[in-house]
Amino acid sequence: MNSELGQLPETLQEAIVYFSDPDRAHTFAAALRWPNGVTCPRCGSKEHSLISTRHLWFCKSCKKQFTVKVGSIFEDSPLGMDKWMMGMWLIVNCKNGISSCEIARDLGITQKSAWYMDHRLRRALHSGSFEKLSGHVEADETFIGGKARNMHVSKRARRITGTGGKDKTAVMGILERGGKVRTAVIPNRKKKALQAEVKKHVEAGSALYTDALLSYEGLAGDYAHQVIDHAVAYVDGKIHTNGLENFWSLLKRGINGTYVSVEPFHLFRYLDEQAYRYNHRKATDLERFKEAMVNVSGKRLTWNEATGKQMDSATCIN
Repeated sequence: MNSELGQLPETLQEAIVYFSDPDRAHTFAAALRWPNGVTCPRCGSKEHSLISTRHLWFCKSCKKQFTVKVGSIFEDSPLGMDKWMMGMWLIVNCKNGISSCEIARDLGITQKSAWYMDHRLRRALHSGSFEKLSGHVEADETFIGGKARNMHVSKRARRITGTGGKDKTAVMGILERGGKVRTAVIPNRKKKALQAEVKKHVEAGSALYTDALLSYEGLAGDYAHQVIDHAVAYVDGKIHTNGLENFWSLLKRGINGTYVSVEPFHLFRYLDEQAYRYNHRKATDLERFKEAMVNVSGKRLTWNEATGKQMDSATCIN
């Protein structure tokens, strides 16, 4: 890291002081994005001049101006990098997440701006790795939906008449024990949907542990598939899905306690957020923050995409 950045923050208190200087926040973001020197995001040229008073570069090759925000989740945002830095620090390091209302109060911005900021930050946390999970792997699914007591009386009445997953969204998780978790919103819990996710993310020959849902039948040909029947027991030696159950508990605690109500259209972004924190659980706050900041490029999220007026390409990935 560039020596001009000084002593990097290790705690929230230090981060508040460190990023309170907009110039330092800008320099930090540029150093992470371009560790080998500033490069024009349009043409890739390293020939440029800096207008330091405006945090602006002029490319001598394509004759265009650019900032550290161009081609990233920050593009076209009127918010300064000092606010973006603190927003990212909070979202990756708050175990149960942080709501847009809290972000708005903490940063002194409107709730609408904070809501849009949160979704753009979650876009940066998405991981599209093609590397498959292996070893001992757990697969499980659950339903996500708001609690009836948090709903309007008309919606509450409709919910009470239903059972199971009615009005809820099905999600699936695949966990490599001691390693990473992958999550996805799925259309249903039928065999085609569940087994497609398993084969997409788990290396053939791995030890696979699931519950007794019939949709998992037929995986023994590709995996060392073992089943735990929760009607009988929750653990039988190594056969269990407790790792994923713990992950679902963390996710639902955040959704029910922090966000209260999450629209199904946005659910995959909340899954990305929780999976990122889980997959980097052994890292320090600074390491978790820096890893997220390195991945902000090429992941722009427009207002129309965030509000559903235009299909978000990430939806197809998930």
